Amino acid sequence: MTDLELARIEGGTVALHDARRQVRWSVDLEPFEIGVYPVTEEQLGGLLGETAAHPRRPATEVSWLRAIRFCNAASEWEGLDPAYTFDGEEVTWHVDAGGYRLPTEAEWEFACRAGSTGPHYGPLAEVAWTAADGVTTPQDVGGKHPNLNGLFDTLGNVWEWCWDLLDPARYDGYRVFRGGGFADDAWSVRASTRRGGAPRMHHEDVGFRVARGGFDGADAAQGWSAAIDAERAAIDGPLPYGWTPRR
Repeated sequence: MTDLELARIEGGTVALHDARRQVRWSVDLEPFEIGVYPVTEEQLGGLLGETAAHPRRPATEVSWLRAIRFCNAASEWEGLDPAYTFDGEEVTWHVDAGGYRLPTEAEWEFACRAGSTGPHYGPLAEVAWTAADGVTTPQDVGGKHPNLNGLFDTLGNVWEWCWDLLDPARYDGYRVFRGGGFADDAWSVRASTRRGGAPRMHHEDVGFRVARGGFDGADAAQGWSAAIDAERAAIDGPLPYGWTPRR
């Protein structure tokens, strides 16, 4: 398997927004590592013993569950403790494990923003493949400029799965994907945009990048908490239009 190149992200604070609950909050993050690029067809195929038709394109048509299983397989390949265990399709993240995993939403947004506070970390035409480029497929990774963390394609090209639930009170089991894709306009290709899908769903413009980092604790880390997920799932009341903040 082709090596998964990671960048170290130092700890810091990121501001997040839940439009359905109309709340904003900050997450303090410990240092972690995240992929410099989305996982490519070559990397996915190499681990599965398949030939990649387009080796340098982001791997797409990958469900959240398959991305999780890739993370475990990559960990086992490198002799690392897998981050996840399974009970059927129920997945448990062992937050103290040092193996490959999906980033939390807070990690993803912090790494994507790279210190920027606007919707983009640079001129969109220079940093992201979007509908404005007129492309009809994902493009080879690394074709646009990176952000200040040295990460390529966090905006545009393909959406990227995260660990977190999208909105458990409204979408049962849906997981978040972030960043926008090659067919999306500037409204969707923003650092704060949240979309999601069911764990078995797969799409032509959704891929993923890996993260690493183990943390103390049993069921909470890096802005995610099993207890808060349960609270969010239990919230009743009217739902506002949409869930994407304008920033």
